[in-house]
Amino acid sequence: MLDKAERRLKKVKITLMRNPKFALWSGILMLGKTEVVNNIPTACTNGRDEKYGREFIEGLDDKELGFVVLHENLHKAFRHLFIWRKLHEENAQLANAACDYVINLMIVKCDPQEQVVAMPRKNGKVYGLLDQRFDKMNAKQVFDILKQEQQDGTGGGGDEGFDDHDWDGAQELSQEQVKELEKEVDQALRQGQIAHQKVNGTGAGDMGRELGDLLEPQIDWREVLREFVKSICSAKDASSWRRVNRRYLHGDVYMPTLIGEKVGRIAIGIDTSGSIGGRELDRFLSEVKSIADDVHPQFVDLIYWDSEVAAHEEYDESSVANIVSSTKPRGGGGTDPTAMMRYLKEKGITPECIVMLTDGYISEWGDEWNAPILWTICNEASDVFAPCGKTVHIKD
Repeated sequence: MLDKAERRLKKVKITLMRNPKFALWSGILMLGKTEVVNNIPTACTNGRDEKYGREFIEGLDDKELGFVVLHENLHKAFRHLFIWRKLHEENAQLANAACDYVINLMIVKCDPQEQVVAMPRKNGKVYGLLDQRFDKMNAKQVFDILKQEQQDGTGGGGDEGFDDHDWDGAQELSQEQVKELEKEVDQALRQGQIAHQKVNGTGAGDMGRELGDLLEPQIDWREVLREFVKSICSAKDASSWRRVNRRYLHGDVYMPTLIGEKVGRIAIGIDTSGSIGGRELDRFLSEVKSIADDVHPQFVDLIYWDSEVAAHEEYDESSVANIVSSTKPRGGGGTDPTAMMRYLKEKGITPECIVMLTDGYISEWGDEWNAPILWTICNEASDVFAPCGKTVHIKD
């Protein structure tokens, strides 16, 4: 049975989840375990679970508690304790401050009049790390500025943060747990997006932009496609997490540098319901061919679908070079990608990854895909995100 502090914390979370300003983060707010404990001075997260000091939250009003709850959960959403471990090892104080500056400014910008949440007060004065000059920066950029200021003797962080960061607890999670958490965070963000659309349909300040950055870093769709396929390499022992892939850092997304050069079977699904033209198809298949030149798949299954599978072309390592010129698109009916999902199972095709090209006007995405899936969405459906797998938009 929940005690008074636990009931209050639960009530604050529900309030945030129902509020149009913060419904975007409802999935993250439900992620992990939340505890009220007696042995910590403030609040903290290990990137998955949250802990709140009983005495600490008793000294906060509901708006201040709401701010702290959002603060902890945005640490989770941005995977701060995993992405920026090296910053913590270099300078723990500055790493903590950098992460806090990013998060606090986001929350304040979303609710500047403090209608729902408010930064904590101490003796009537706001405390916590907040600086407008760090607008639109990630934690690494802020860290570098604070580090330089510390070296110059002009500043460099401070101890004004109102929470702790459980870096040790994050490190105790196994590699398997961290990978599973990454999937859970991604899914929670997508659930939050759906909840947000139900509440008010449009973005709420910069929070909408930040969520978009988390779900889809602003990088070339070709790079996303290439990294997705290569990340599923059979030669996984050749992949390295020891070097960060710099092209994703601006979005607080941590990806490995991948060295593997071979995959087994790739399934490519093409939506031929009518709105994808020859130009888009040629561009997409040209990129598929280029990736095949790098990773040398044993087989590529090219499947055209609308309301059902209209054609299935098979290419091996020697013939995939001709995929653009030799393919013969078929179809033109409705739009149902689950037809391909069922087809793969019926034919016993188990690819290492699935890549779909579609216009995104889909009512049923399917939830029983038998491999990691990337949805590449073209045309004007820039606000569409698949509820399963990963999504990237072809915008050029």
